[in-house]
Amino acid sequence: MHHHRIEDYALIGDEQTAALVGRDGSVDWLCLPRFDSAACFARLLGDEDNGHWRIAPKHAPGHCTRRAYRPDTLVLDTEWETGKGAIRVTDLMPQRDRSPELVRVVEGLSGQVTVRSTLRIRFDYGSIVPWMRRSGDHRVAVAGPDSVWLRSEPLVETWGKDRATHSEFTVREGEQVAFVLTWHPSHEPRPPLVDPYETLRASVRDWQMWARRCRYDGPYRDTVVRSLITLKALTYRPTGGIVAAPTTSLPEEPGGVRNWDYRYCWLRDSTLTLNVGLSAGYREEAEAWRDWLLRAVAGDPADLQIMYGLGGERRLPEFELPWLSGFAGSRPVRIGNEAVGQLQLDVYGEVMDSLHLARREGLPTKPHMWDIQAALMEWLREQWRQPDEGLWEVRGGRRHFVHSKVMVWVAADRAVRTLEENPELRGDLDGWRALRDEVHREVCEKGFDPERNTFTQYYGSRELDSAVLLIPRVGFLPPGDPRVLGTIDAVREELGQGGFLRRYSTAGTAVDGLPGDEGTFLVCSFWLADALNMTGRRKEARELFERLVGLTNDVGLLSEEYDPVEHRQLGNFPQAFSHVGLVNTALALFGDEEAG
Repeated sequence: MHHHRIEDYALIGDEQTAALVGRDGSVDWLCLPRFDSAACFARLLGDEDNGHWRIAPKHAPGHCTRRAYRPDTLVLDTEWETGKGAIRVTDLMPQRDRSPELVRVVEGLSGQVTVRSTLRIRFDYGSIVPWMRRSGDHRVAVAGPDSVWLRSEPLVETWGKDRATHSEFTVREGEQVAFVLTWHPSHEPRPPLVDPYETLRASVRDWQMWARRCRYDGPYRDTVVRSLITLKALTYRPTGGIVAAPTTSLPEEPGGVRNWDYRYCWLRDSTLTLNVGLSAGYREEAEAWRDWLLRAVAGDPADLQIMYGLGGERRLPEFELPWLSGFAGSRPVRIGNEAVGQLQLDVYGEVMDSLHLARREGLPTKPHMWDIQAALMEWLREQWRQPDEGLWEVRGGRRHFVHSKVMVWVAADRAVRTLEENPELRGDLDGWRALRDEVHREVCEKGFDPERNTFTQYYGSRELDSAVLLIPRVGFLPPGDPRVLGTIDAVREELGQGGFLRRYSTAGTAVDGLPGDEGTFLVCSFWLADALNMTGRRKEARELFERLVGLTNDVGLLSEEYDPVEHRQLGNFPQAFSHVGLVNTALALFGDEEAG
């Protein structure tokens, strides 16, 4: 069992897949060739025999001395100081032409250090030991459809032992040794060789040029840019889709069963993600995400899913991997996501809101965009009264979730506004206005607890839900409305834990149908900061934002949740939604200061 924490990892990637590198110099997670492919390094969810690649001084303690990304890049430097001298290991995945590659450059900084590389490739999530052979100066691993080549420059001695590939070499100050790991389908010839040093220079240059496009120049700029780089790294470039996280089954409760696969694209995150891209100056990415969204939701509105695969795939069957012991013993390890079949009415609102925002911000419209929107509205008008599973994907039965109904109101509101702003479009203006009014009335009547002056989790419940903090942001009620102010206070009072927020009450209720508990939800805490900011409590909002920024790990990354008791990150990592929340809140709090 390894003693890692989730925050011990840093991310590198090539916008088609990503790897997690630990502080011990080991790459413990890498899926090839896509985010949602099987992993060839799965130590993250098991042990060393499930695949990893460690490069570190031979006589080094477990953890590096220091590490950091090169400023404004996704290139990671890890430094080790030993009694004999110091080295730096630089890790990156170059933006690929054809084949995914992992490049690791070892450089002597001082003295003379003996370095060891241990590579264990285990295809299919750590279960398949490949056949290893030599081919000229390369080692090549083959099993079934997968083939991986390893080479080093200059050549170092490599040998096989314990079903792993080992190298040992000495570097002096100024000397460099580079390793390149290349994947390709085993039936194809080996791809052309890349120059690792040239690749490194190009990668640093490209990322820094990309980061310069960021329009934000307020406080915490480095943290904001790091979040934007992370979001860019979680984008599947061929289609523009953004994965919720590059991992599966990192636990929401260590040792518990709340372990889900997040390597897919959720519609839920679309509006906020689009907003971040447009506000921060990344229109191309915003447009690519909008186009992904349109392709994914095209078809019968009744078949709208809450999430899709990277290319808009609809089937994401869920199964378990019994041979993996799980992160910190958290089993089962799940691949795929059954929540794909759930009814979550709020996504109709998110899609309508996203497309309204895209149109308002002047992204070039697509020919059938409005037809798709009008079809969604017609379906919603017929179906909105159904109970649903809600945005938290509860597995404890359907209810009339307040946030879901608020988002139905958002869908109607954005449809009405689109028609008002674009008289050339056709639609049932009167009918959608009537729908908007009816939903609003019902939510204020059935989803509000006048005794405690707060909106609740579902109609008639006493439980609370941090998602209702979005009410002022989506425009359902103005920020100054006493019901909004009451809700903020009640939610903070009841769901607050250690200065952060949980999603909803899990103790003593069966809403989510799962045993156990979970940490505080980072994105909810950003929503609280936004709500405080909107209602004029700027100082409290800033203090909360500062506390949240303080939760990022040493290289600026956030998972889904935070455990305020054990002071550790929980859930899949890094989590796009948490980083979207961070950037959105920074823009809301400080974005207008640039002008001033």
